[in-house]
Parts: sequence; structure tokens; C-alpha cells
Amino acid sequence: MTFKKKLQEIVSWSSTRLSEQNTILILSVFVGAIAATAAIVLKNAVYFTHQMLQQSFPATEYNFLYLAFPVIGITLTVLIIHFFIKDDLSHGVTKVLYAIAKKNGKLKLHHTYSSVITSTLTVGFGGSVGLEAPITLTGSAIGSQLGSFFHLKNKSVVLLTACGSTGAVAAIFNAPIAAIIFAIEVLMLDLTTLSLLPLLTSAVTGTILSYLFLGKTVMFNAIPVVPDFEVSNLPYYVILGLFVGILSLYFMRTTTIIERLFVKVRKKWMKILIGGTLLSVLIFLFPSFYGEGYDNIADILMGKSDSLFNNSPFYKYKYNSFTFIVFIFSLLLFKPFATGFTNAAGGIGGVFAPTLYLGGIAGFFIVYCLNFLFGIELSVINFVLAGMAALMGSVMKAPLTAIFLIAEISKGYQLFIPLIITTVIAYIVFYYFEKYSIYTKPLAEKGLLITHDKNKHALSKIDIMEIVENDFSIISPHATLKDLIVLIENSNRNVFPVVDENSVFCGVIVLDDVRKDIFHQETYSRPIKEYIYLPKTSIHPKESMLSVVNKFKQTGYYNMPVIDKEGKYYGFVSRANAYTQYREIVEEISED
Repeated sequence: MTFKKKLQEIVSWSSTRLSEQNTILILSVFVGAIAATAAIVLKNAVYFTHQMLQQSFPATEYNFLYLAFPVIGITLTVLIIHFFIKDDLSHGVTKVLYAIAKKNGKLKLHHTYSSVITSTLTVGFGGSVGLEAPITLTGSAIGSQLGSFFHLKNKSVVLLTACGSTGAVAAIFNAPIAAIIFAIEVLMLDLTTLSLLPLLTSAVTGTILSYLFLGKTVMFNAIPVVPDFEVSNLPYYVILGLFVGILSLYFMRTTTIIERLFVKVRKKWMKILIGGTLLSVLIFLFPSFYGEGYDNIADILMGKSDSLFNNSPFYKYKYNSFTFIVFIFSLLLFKPFATGFTNAAGGIGGVFAPTLYLGGIAGFFIVYCLNFLFGIELSVINFVLAGMAALMGSVMKAPLTAIFLIAEISKGYQLFIPLIITTVIAYIVFYYFEKYSIYTKPLAEKGLLITHDKNKHALSKIDIMEIVENDFSIISPHATLKDLIVLIENSNRNVFPVVDENSVFCGVIVLDDVRKDIFHQETYSRPIKEYIYLPKTSIHPKESMLSVVNKFKQTGYYNMPVIDKEGKYYGFVSRANAYTQYREIVEEISED
């Protein structure tokens, strides 16, 4: 018996012997295990790549190889994508959100491995991004593929997609609770009893495998005991929250602007040359930008903050407190550029690690300035951890994920109060200027963002082109009333689109407007141009359904033409058909 046939038998057996809920629960174990395995492979691949490239670097000397490594990594990444993957792999979490919103959680097969390979090259060779977004996409694709293979309902496929990301995040951080909250908060999965059990299963499975193969301290090899929170230090955490809120906005705006500028550069080799060169220069000046940067945060927590100067041309200035402060501030200033250049040049990675790194450096900058300038003895560990949670929570619009993640990886559960205070303040500052997160903004601008609001979620899942009706009889703008009468006799519609020979929409003719004249033969020679009515508004083929519903409300129309920017006619969308589709989707996503 072939392997494929055996799998088909398993699928057949599960569909007849097991309920859908039980199938999902069993599959959540496998999804969590496979996603965790991918995370373990990715983490080790990047670690060994770093060791191979950096082991011979003397800490006191700068190394010109930093000018070459990032360019090599990005070039290899772009070549693999161009010749083998042939698809866009950037912004992994945004892709998962889009798949959930528009494709019922279904992701392509190559996503189960492509992001692992490309992010290993990007980050392993020094790209200043993180591994978490690529592994989230990988885990989600694994869940999506298994759900589709077992022919589960769309809602179940979405749940397994979330289970995949949960297992992957739990494994890469050893943080099962944060991974579950990530699925709810970032992927916007509805929390029900039926969804919670598979998420818990995947999270636990991923964490156990991570314990076995990566140990209990994945992110930081060692961390001192976290000091207790002192209420008297509360004002200083407020200062940190305000500072991080502004820094969060700076990070998001900078990376977004850089990527948009690079979109205008059409040639890939030019993007690699410009972005890779600028990234390499930044890493040469600030070697802590190399890769994820977690090692540098770990050194700060261990009291070895001077390691930030290792391999830097500024190494000799690390013993001067004022130049030390300037150097740390420079890290805050240029890290967003390093992340932006990495992604814009063609590298594959996410913003998990950059936000945690930048937040940690921000916390260290504030506490160092307060301690040095005002003689206060504040805990460096507490402020670094609070900064990490605050910046990640605001940029990703995931405060709970950030708070629980930092508490879990540091075992600093006594820090919940400062973590919450700092994160909430940073979140409020960021939200005042940016309504959406770095993941959701691209989707929100296109009207594709899912939310926990079932009505908006249902509308976001409707594709305009899937509900376009094409059975309207088309008439030429050069025709006469007699030509229209022939169409009326053979049509059950009362609206007739006027379209020229180039498929350009010219308007519509409504039956009520010609009803009196069609019974008088002397009017048959009249050109139909006399009867053309141009609707007040139309629908673009890629327009969001939420926008379409608003147009129906404002105009009172029962049908609206679908026309692109060039005026090309595609058909009509009827209010009745749109609302029918909406009700069906609401019923589907509301099932327990």
C-alpha cells in the first residue's frame, strides 16, 4: 500500500468515525509538533550560521566583513525567491491575517518551508530583523495544509491555521500563554471553548518540544533574578512609557516610509545594492544590529552593557559615560533604519525581534540616564524588560501578548504592574497617532482587515468579483431605441448597461425611462444616448465590501456597476445578492 493511499484511508476514517471537533483536537497536536519542529530547525540554523560567520571576530576590533555579510544574505534570499519560490514572502503575519480574512485561512504549500529557508539566510547573515514572523507564517501554513487535507470546514481550517502559529510562537519563545494570546489578539481569532482547547494543545505541544531540544531558556541563556517592583518607582515607569510610545511611532513610520520608497525602485538588483549597502554600513558601525540582537539584550540584563561596543569602530569610547549615552541613543535612532533596509532590500524577517531589541535598549537608555544624571538606583533589569513589553505591545497593538511574553521569558511575574503601566501608556501614545498596528495597517488601507466584530469580519470576507452579476444585456452607445426594444423582449432585467466597443462603461438605460416611447413606432429611430443615465457612483473591482454597503445606503440603489479606474465594465452587484452572501458568512463564522 502506498503512503498516499494510506493517508487517504486515514482521512476517510476520520471523516466517518470522528466528529469535526475531535479531528481538530487531534490535529492540533500534530500541527503544534510540526510547527515547533520548524521553529527549532530555524532557530538552530540561524545560531550555527552566526557561529560560523562570527566566531573569529575579536571583540576589540571592528571587522570589515560586516560590510559584506548582510548583502550576501539578502542576495541569496532574493535569488532563491526569484528562481525557486516565485512568490512574495515578506510580512509573514500580514499574510496570515490576509489568508484568514479573504481565503478562509488557506495558505500555499511552499509557505510551510520557504520562510524558514529565506529567513535563515537573511538573519543568519546579519539582516536586522526577527525570525518570529517567518515562523508564524510557516506554522500557520502547516495548520492550513493539514486542515485542507482533511477536508475540514473553513472555520476549522482557520482554527488550525491559528494553532500552527501558536505552536510555532510557543516553541520559539517557550511562552505558551503568550502564544495563545497572540492568536487571539494579533490574528483576531474568536475565543470560544471549542477554539481554546486546540490552541492550548498546540501551545503545550510546541513548548514541550522546545524544552526538549532548545532548553528552558530559549531567548536568554541566563538571566538574573528579577527584582521586585517598588511603588515609589512608578513615576519613572510613566516616563519610560511616554518615551517608548514616541519611539514606537518613530519605528513604525520610519520602516513604513523606507519600504514605500523602495517600492519605487523597480529593479531588484538596485534594491539589494542600495538597501544592502546601507544596512551593512549600519551594522559595521553598530554591530549589535547584526541579526535579532537578543544576545545584546541578554548581556545588558547580566550587567555587561559594554558588549554593545564589541566590534564597533567606537569601542574605545565605551568607558566615557557621556559618549556611552550618545552611543545608546544612536542605537535607538538607527535601528528602525536597519530593519527597514533589510526588508526593503528583499530580506525576509519580521518585527518581533526588532521591537523587543529596541524596547530593551530604550528601557536601558532611560534607566541609565536616570541613574547617571540624577544618582537614582533603579533596576536596569526591570526597565529593560518593561521597555521590551511596551514597544512590542504598542507597535503590534498586542499589549497582552507583550506583557505575558516578557513575564514568561524572564520569569518575572512580579513585574506585572510595571509591565502593564508602561505598556498601556506607550499604547495610548502610539494609538493617538496610529489607529492600526504595523501588521494590520496595510490590510486596513485596502479594506481587508478582519476584526472581532462579526459583521465587519463577514463583510471583509466577501470578494466583489465573486458576487458580480453578468447577465445584464449590454447595448452600444450608438444603438437606437429599436435595438433596445429587441433586448427588452429577451431580458428579465430592467437595467441595461451601455458599453462601447472597448468595454468602457458609458452609463445605463432604465426601463422606466423608455417605457412610454417603446409603444410608439415613430420614436424607434431615436438614439439611445437620449436615455442614458450615469449613476452617481460605482464599485471598483477591488473595493472593500464595507465601502460598497455604505454606498448602497447612501444612494438607495438596488444595483451598482463594477468599473475599474480605466472605465472598464465588469458587471453589476445587486444589494440583495450582497446581503445574501453576507448572511451566509455570518452564519458560518457564528457556528459554535
